[in-house]
This record gives sequence, C-alpha cells and structure tokens, in this order.
Amino acid sequence: MSHFADRLLDRLQARGTPLCVGLDPRYVSLPRSLQMRHGDTLAGRAMAYEEFCSRVIDLVAPLVAVVKPQSAFFEALGPCGMKALWHVIHRAKAKGLLVVLDAKRNDIASTAEAYAEMAFMVYQADALTINPYLGSDSIEPFTRIGRTVGAGLYVLVRTSNPGAGEFQAWPGGDHLLQEKVAQAVTSWTRQHLGQSGQGDVGAVVGATSPRELARLRQLMPEAPLLIPGYGAQGGKAADLQAAFDGQGRGAIVNSSRGILFPYEPDERNWEDAIMEAAQRAIRELPAVQ
Repeated sequence: MSHFADRLLDRLQARGTPLCVGLDPRYVSLPRSLQMRHGDTLAGRAMAYEEFCSRVIDLVAPLVAVVKPQSAFFEALGPCGMKALWHVIHRAKAKGLLVVLDAKRNDIASTAEAYAEMAFMVYQADALTINPYLGSDSIEPFTRIGRTVGAGLYVLVRTSNPGAGEFQAWPGGDHLLQEKVAQAVTSWTRQHLGQSGQGDVGAVVGATSPRELARLRQLMPEAPLLIPGYGAQGGKAADLQAAFDGQGRGAIVNSSRGILFPYEPDERNWEDAIMEAAQRAIRELPAVQ
C-alpha cells in the first residue's frame, strides 16, 4: 500500500481542490422524503443516513478527493447505524474517494490497538482522527497498525469549537499546550515521510483560529493538516492561506453542514443545492496544483 500522504496528494491534485466533505447526517435536517420513506426508528434513521450519505457521495465524487464521516451520528443508532457507516465508507472508497473516519479515538496499550484495528481493519478507513492527551505510548499502536495498511492519522491540536482555547491554549513553560502537541506531531510525522515530503501523522487545526493556524503550520511543516470550521462554523477561505504552500498543497478543508444542508427539508431540489454548495466552496478555496 502506498504512503498515505502520497496517496492523498495524488487524489487532491487529480481533483484540484482541498475540499473535504464531512458526512454528519442529522435526522431532522435530512430531506423530508427520506424521513418519510424510512421512518423515525433507529433502524429507519440508519437506512436514511445510509441513503442520504450515499447520494451525497455520488454527487461529490467527481469534484472532491476526500470525505469525512462522523462516526458519532452512526454509532448513536446502535448496530444498525454502525452497519450503515461501514456501507457508507465502502461506497466512498468504491467511488475512488479517500475516507477520514472522524472518531477522535484514543486509549492505552491493547485498547488503543483495538481502536486502530476498528478503524483500519474493520471499517478500512484511510485515516482516523485521534486525541493525543494520553501521550506518545498511546499513539504508537495507531501508527504501527496504520502503517501496515498505508493509513494516516490526524491528531487533535487546535480544534474549531468555541471552547478550544480553554485547555489547548493553556500556557506551559515556553509553549502553549497546543504548541507542545504540535511539536510531538512533528516528531511522529518525521518517523515516516512519503515521497511528497509529508508524513502520515497530520494534525487537526481549526479554521476558526487563523493566527494559531499560521503558528502551528510553522511548527509542523511536514504534517498534513485537516482544517474543520470552514463554512457553517464561521471559518473563512481567506483565513486559511498559511495552511498551504504556493501550489495549494498541505491541507484538506472540511465542510459538513455547509454542503450537506443548504436547503430546507421540504425542498425537492436538495441534490442541486448540495452540488451548488460544493461548487461554491471549491471556487472559494485555493486550487491544488
């Protein structure tokens, strides 16, 4: 299996955009036709999520290289939701998309191994978001297992939520906590660089903190970035320049609600609205060359 960063860059160049479409299905926001067809039960919601996300995948596959399913929405539905997640991931992969499983996992020792096996062996995701709070020994199972299948990691460094700075910007000695984590990410990513010059351990850095984004990019020059917070959370395309090199490389920019739900549930032309939202985001973001 090829190196994750090389595979990612190849796909991004083929599509020409860093846009990543987040698959965060919310039942009340789904098209009314899907709600009525499947019903408001756990199994019905799972089927509605699978149908909706599959249709989104079909729509955006010619436009983007990456999708990011949020596991929580599927897991909240129990076994039927987890089965739907598996089908959604494999629908995306069959369409040639890379899949970042957004699960924000971590633990120690064999538990971390189990999380890694879940993401990379069972769901067969191309990358996984993880929490670094438990330290380096909790990262090792993810890098070890991920590298056997050419998968990548995105470590939470500076998230896009309003309370992110409560701990992440906490001063500790000469560095903020998020900067300490960024330095650790750099050490992990330099263990295994691809031909592109980037590693398979990247970082989550929110679009809602552009000054922090610039500083953290300096600390993590070889780390691929996953940038949430663009669009519905208030992040602007103009604030993301520091994440990219002169050819628009080095990061993927996620948009979930802004692309999935630019319509009212009763609107019949919801597919057209999704396409228009995706194309608008592509025009706003820098092109990948």
